[in-house]
Order: sequence, then structure tokens, then C-alpha cells
Amino acid sequence: MEYLNLLNWENIDVSEGRRNLGEEMPVAVYRLMQYAIHDELAERYSLQEAQNIIRNSGRRVGILFCNRLINQALPLNEFISELQRLLKEFKIGVLRVEQSDPANGKFVLTVAEDLDCSGLPLLNETVCHYDEGFIAGILEEYTGKKFQVIEIDCWATGDRVCRFKAEAI
Repeated sequence: MEYLNLLNWENIDVSEGRRNLGEEMPVAVYRLMQYAIHDELAERYSLQEAQNIIRNSGRRVGILFCNRLINQALPLNEFISELQRLLKEFKIGVLRVEQSDPANGKFVLTVAEDLDCSGLPLLNETVCHYDEGFIAGILEEYTGKKFQVIEIDCWATGDRVCRFKAEAI
């Protein structure tokens, strides 16, 4: 069977098809979809493979998001400001840069009110694998370098922000 590539910006615009309901939906519906896909992948393959697939999916979206919405010619501080504005506008989360070492490709970022996990009960493990990939894709597209992004704090581990360590590899 031929592969149908649905991930392109033309398939994201819903203005024509959702004239009455619009673009927004409750976070709960988004989480139902994401968690169901995660659980199905984990049952079919393994937890690690499910996390890798979700992370890689986030990376693809991060690349697309950066290409489509952010001027990559901006200096880093302006790029980050634009990214902060967009993440808030799209209601993905509130981004803050805690540490920045662009010369060595190292960053520590936090996302408050994170779409994927804010409000979850204590699960004793990080759950924002999609965000790891999303951030990696954005940084890769902006810098031209591959990034590994690991969530080191999460609402699901008892923190009230998601904290990500990003390093160029």
C-alpha cells in the first residue's frame, strides 16, 4: 500500500471545513487522542518504541512548525521571543529559557501549562516525549544541528513545569 503523507501545512488549515466549530478543541480531546496512540503503540511494540515514535513525530512537527511560522534568520534572542509568542498563541505552553549556551549547543528550557501533561496525577515518570521531539525539531531547523532533548522534570513527576535539557549531538 502506498504511503499517504498527511503532515503538511495545507492539511492543517481547518478554516474551510470547520466554519461552525472553528480551530479550537478542549485539551482533554487532544490528550485522549495522544494517550490512546501512545498506549496502542506500547501494547503493539514496547513502551520504549512507543516513546521513540511519539518523540520522532514531535520532531517532524517541530521542523514543520519552525519552517512555516518562524523567521529562522532572526538572531537567537529574537527567535526565542517569537517561539515563546507562538507557543502561547497556539496554547501549547509558556516557554522560558533557563540556561543558554548556544556556542556549545546546550539549553535548558521550561514549558509551563504544558499541553501534554499539566494537571496529570503523580506518575513518577516523565511523559512529554512528543515535546522532546518538538523542541528538538525546532532547534535542529534553526541551528542546522541535530539535537537530543530530554525531559528532566515533568508535572507527572511532581514538578509544576516541564524542564527540558537540549544538547546538540
